[in-house]
Amino acid sequence: MKISVVIPAFNEEKLLPATLASVRAASAAFEARGWATELVVCDNNSTDRTAEIARAGGATVVFEPVNQIARARNTGAARTSGDWLVFVDADSQPSQALFEEVAETIADGRCIAGGCTVRLDMRRFAVRFFVSLWNAISRIRGWAAGSFMFCEAAAFRQIGGFSQEIYAAEDIELFRRLKRLARERGRTIVILHRHPLATSDRKARLYTVREHLALLMKIGTSRGRVLHDRDACFPWYDGRR
Repeated sequence: MKISVVIPAFNEEKLLPATLASVRAASAAFEARGWATELVVCDNNSTDRTAEIARAGGATVVFEPVNQIARARNTGAARTSGDWLVFVDADSQPSQALFEEVAETIADGRCIAGGCTVRLDMRRFAVRFFVSLWNAISRIRGWAAGSFMFCEAAAFRQIGGFSQEIYAAEDIELFRRLKRLARERGRTIVILHRHPLATSDRKARLYTVREHLALLMKIGTSRGRVLHDRDACFPWYDGRR
């Protein structure tokens, strides 16, 4: 068994070191089972030291010139050779306990893909409410947050990976297709919750509640068409760090 961890990164020199360190430490959960691991960072046209930091951290670095999260994840996945893919965002820190639970889920054999709930260290009520709401929706609908996803590599490639037609919510769109494939194969989708992923509160700090709500309303009223507009998906692409 081989596990490939893929990290898409755009100008992440500030947070990437902690992410790489946490992934290396957490990977002990796979190595304890005798599984091989590899770490691939996709430099998504960064203008800072992202690629340099990734190489210094022991990762294989690939380059994707088009600034789009889906493309970065797909480009990174294309360079892997593992049986399973684990996608981790560059501002997130998975624990060894989370990776151990992923390993248990993979070894069980029934799951084709999964994710986990998330945790932000921020006390603002609106942020805590939104995170709790998302975690509930994630578990009920079987949608993984893009900050942490794992998937059987063969299944990922069979369905064509992440859609490059949209600039946000590509994680939800992917899991909709994975759920259909899971039903066809008699497999399952799992959202783990015992060890939530620690992820950055950056978007909550850099953008107001009003900005987030306005974007959600645009997505809803346009029936998702706004997701095809890179400029409209500004929290992911305007470069605020």
